[in-house]
Amino acid sequence: MSTLPSAVLWDMDGTLLDSEKLWDVAMADLAAKLGVTMTTALRESTLGNSMVDALNRLFDAAATAESDRDHAREAQWLRDRVTELFADGIPWRPGAREALDTIAGLGIPMVLVTNTERVITEQALPTIGADRFAATFCGDEVPTGKPAPDLYLAAAAHLAMSPSQCLVIEDSPTGSAAAAAAGCPTLVVPSDAPVPAADGRVLRDSLVGLDAETLGEIFRLAGGDVDRNAGREAGSSTVGD
Repeated sequence: MSTLPSAVLWDMDGTLLDSEKLWDVAMADLAAKLGVTMTTALRESTLGNSMVDALNRLFDAAATAESDRDHAREAQWLRDRVTELFADGIPWRPGAREALDTIAGLGIPMVLVTNTERVITEQALPTIGADRFAATFCGDEVPTGKPAPDLYLAAAAHLAMSPSQCLVIEDSPTGSAAAAAAGCPTLVVPSDAPVPAADGRVLRDSLVGLDAETLGEIFRLAGGDVDRNAGREAGSSTVGD
């Protein structure tokens, strides 16, 4: 028998929603505005970043002098562009909606934990369903966003749980690093950038077929604190699609 997590902490962009493709468009447009071409390597370097870190990556690529880096202006431009793109609809990642329903049906509390700013997250919540979550934490609501652990530590504290009791579901290297720094076992379903294998981390091709047995096995393999979760039992299973 394997044991289910006490909570699941979800990343948003690239994990629940296939919104990274919309961010690709907005980021490429902003790069062009700054006079630089958005390469694959440059885009991957910004995935999962906070607004400040993502802008600095673009400023660096454009060789923008420190004195000319208007973070407030370019951040607002990017917010407006992303909001415009989100208004046309945001597609789900494969299996994400069903995985949310499965975890909710097991009575496991969920928290949305995203580096995306609150104002943009609010544009996406109607698609996901804010009522699915016990709370939502955004990148501009903690001292330091991912890859720092602040967001995941705040989510675990809100639930009055140890990070080791909470399974994080992520897609990016930045988000996965934040979960590791917080001490959370992690399921990684990479989207646009590869994520290396590491202790405390289980990699899977998609969220399709994520049932109770597989969830429990992933939590065990990722080093979740099964002793504290002894009340939640599920049958063992291989971790596959």
